[in-house]
Amino acid sequence: MRAVVQRVTRGSVTVKNETVGSIGRGLVVLLGVGRDDTEEDVAYLADKIANLRIFEDSGGKLNLSLLDIKGEVLAISQFTLFGDCRKGRRPNFTVAAPAAEAESLYEKFLEVLSNLGIRVSTGRFQAMMLVEIHNDGPVTLLLDSKKTF
Repeated sequence: MRAVVQRVTRGSVTVKNETVGSIGRGLVVLLGVGRDDTEEDVAYLADKIANLRIFEDSGGKLNLSLLDIKGEVLAISQFTLFGDCRKGRRPNFTVAAPAAEAESLYEKFLEVLSNLGIRVSTGRFQAMMLVEIHNDGPVTLLLDSKKTF
């Protein structure tokens, strides 16, 4: 499971000119699910994202987590994070999970974050979306549940 995590002052997602999700201060998470991903990958990424100390404390140091600041998450499913661009000019998506499997793990990811007390907003699975990200810092991190050490 892969995630692009961006610290934001606000974010929103629109589908067919309708805003379907929005947040204030927190994280926009672009989430890709791979063929070999399981609920263990979900648990790892959700815990990592909730507890990353990437928000500034009163001294200006990155010491606070999403949980500490009571921040929000805008989670966007993005299978293109598994695009393999090493050969040719068109990405190959064979290592991305099939849609039904990906949606199930994506929904589980949302559930785990919600159970931690985080307000979660989303886009629409498999929809064409326009995502507005007001990156704060900018702070952007790449996480991969298969690269834990």
